[in-house]
Amino acid sequence: MGQFNFFEIEKQSENRTAIIYLNGPDPRNSMVWDFWKELPELVEYLEQDSNIKAAVFLSKKKSFSMGLELNEFGEKFGDLIQGATGDQRMQFLKLIQDMQSGFIRIMNSPIVFLAGVHKHCVGGALDLICACDLRLASGDATVSLRETKVAIVADMCSLNRLPGIVGQGNARLMAFTGGDFSAEKCHQMGLFSEVYSGMEELHQNAQKLAAEIAANPGIVLKGVKDQLNYMQNHSPEEGLKYVAVWNSAFLDSEDFRELQAAFKERRRPNYKS
Repeated sequence: MGQFNFFEIEKQSENRTAIIYLNGPDPRNSMVWDFWKELPELVEYLEQDSNIKAAVFLSKKKSFSMGLELNEFGEKFGDLIQGATGDQRMQFLKLIQDMQSGFIRIMNSPIVFLAGVHKHCVGGALDLICACDLRLASGDATVSLRETKVAIVADMCSLNRLPGIVGQGNARLMAFTGGDFSAEKCHQMGLFSEVYSGMEELHQNAQKLAAEIAANPGIVLKGVKDQLNYMQNHSPEEGLKYVAVWNSAFLDSEDFRELQAAFKERRRPNYKS
């Protein structure tokens, strides 16, 4: 594992980060079948390297991604889409669930995932960045939950994650219209944490942010992400109980002891996880 058709990976060992370039066969990174097949494999590959604590999805092509390649998908799975029997419908259900699996792996991974978007971020590309923990953009970015306009109920990640990111009103606006939303508008909504002047500045700052995150103890990053995920469908009281149990089990880590020693010795901590 480690060789992918759709993804190009650069590991930054000194920063404990990885850069993942979307590298599809066309200039605007349409999501051909290799994307869907390889995404869960990619997450598994990164998780096998204990040195990686944060990873960034970027693109060096004309666009971040135009989303699902509809023509290829129709040619490849047309028989399943139009299947007349329960057996064929079950196969199509399995296909959808397989396509969802990469996004689920990102959401549940101990790695903190970031996305840096320039130009087009359409359909499946929005699903991808919604699965990530943080999102940044260049000023020319345009985002669209386009499925509505192509007669599909978005079934990968956007409808499930967007309301928690941008609020119900904004999520419904994006979903019902299928329209294009500028980087600045998405920043105002809370989809993007920061907007930069161009792709070069975006890439630099995305990698800088990933390195800043990865400088923290891995066991703590995992715990923070786990807690934030838990809070998506639990009450504050339930969350407080959950984090109390987490810390009672895992607070006294090697990194916590290292922090205490470094504080006493007035030096920077050297975290192991």
